[in-house]
Amino acid sequence: MGARQTALNALIACRKEEGWSNGVLKDYIARDRLDRREAALAAWLCYGVLQNRMKLDFYLQQLLKGRVKDLHPAVRDILHLGLYQLYETDRIPESAAVNEAVALAKTYCKKQRYAPGLVNAVLRQAVRSRDGLIQPTALWDRYSHPEKLIRMLESYVGPERLESMLQANNGIPSTVAQVNTLRISTQELISRLEGEGISVQPHSWMEDCLVLSGTGRMEQLPSFQEGLFYVQDAAAKLSVLCAQLPAGRNIRLLDCCAAPGGKTFAAAIAMGGAGQIISCDIHPHKTVLIGNGAKRLGLENVQACCQDAAASVDGWKDAMDAVIADVPCSGYGIIRKKPDIRYKDPDSMQHLPALQLAILKNQASYVKPGGVLIYSTCTLVRKENEGVVEKFLKERPDFELEPLPLPEPFPKNEGGMLALVPGEYDTDGFFICRLRRKK
Repeated sequence: MGARQTALNALIACRKEEGWSNGVLKDYIARDRLDRREAALAAWLCYGVLQNRMKLDFYLQQLLKGRVKDLHPAVRDILHLGLYQLYETDRIPESAAVNEAVALAKTYCKKQRYAPGLVNAVLRQAVRSRDGLIQPTALWDRYSHPEKLIRMLESYVGPERLESMLQANNGIPSTVAQVNTLRISTQELISRLEGEGISVQPHSWMEDCLVLSGTGRMEQLPSFQEGLFYVQDAAAKLSVLCAQLPAGRNIRLLDCCAAPGGKTFAAAIAMGGAGQIISCDIHPHKTVLIGNGAKRLGLENVQACCQDAAASVDGWKDAMDAVIADVPCSGYGIIRKKPDIRYKDPDSMQHLPALQLAILKNQASYVKPGGVLIYSTCTLVRKENEGVVEKFLKERPDFELEPLPLPEPFPKNEGGMLALVPGEYDTDGFFICRLRRKK
């Protein structure tokens, strides 16, 4: 029952502590010392429940005599786990899903003495009623995105792209690895990974990029420990490649919101390990992560430091050949990786555009005349993307948009901005903007 218990603990912690599921789950998997197979099952269960919570409640309401919202929270979590195994997969025997859910209820709901019997009755009824339940038709029930969020996203991507995006948000995210070409070739790394029991496919359009499956706890792989690759979505790497960073000892780059370090690492490799990269984050413990990652990858041109991206550093003004500002955002482009983002109130994000503009203006002061400024987010919200850029350009007319140098299969870009939508191009949702400071 290890994987199910870990998944339940993570769900309870996310609900009680409002933590992000990816971080919480990682901590619980490490704490419970799950092997690769059990870790994969725990992740699949936890993310699956979060991705389908409203849909599971839609079914659950038909199986209960009372109201879903009146259930004890832990009982509801356990029922979600059981229903997800029964209705969303054929990988797990029905008896195992039911019996182990009852066992969880006995352990976690001792004060609710009715709980094991209720869980047993509801899930056995779910087995009998599988083909007789009403199926959800509303998008919010089918894809477990609150209606308010769906309407907002529709205004950004349009009705013709909406449902495919919602489907992508509920997909299982791929593990995407970028090859550390300073240490190994792509083909050599493929052979190494396959020798470690990992399934590997080249990314559909990003060079030196691999899609992995069956990794389990990746930190335990020898190839990871040797710094032969790092994990980063193709969209995030694309934002770095759009800076067209040259190799050279005198090149200076600032990555201002760098944690956990993927863009810094991509830039260091693109620069051939030469030049200087100052990689910053406002949180000291995240700065340590950047430093440790750079050390693992052997990137000696990276200097990690703790710095608020909105606070000015006099010594950096007019000193950088390029600045990457991947700013804090609402995260609506990475719902497939952080499924609980969908349940956050969009109104709680209203402060972000002002913060993003403040960061962008501050980072612009560090760019040399003739230098490049990359602005990016992992959201689809126009107020955080195009809206911030438009306000910035009104205040800084010495900057101008430049076309994005995109690989195939992207169409030619002349406007200098690109919004990637989940479900297209095999990436996260992402926004990239390339700006040049006039000489």
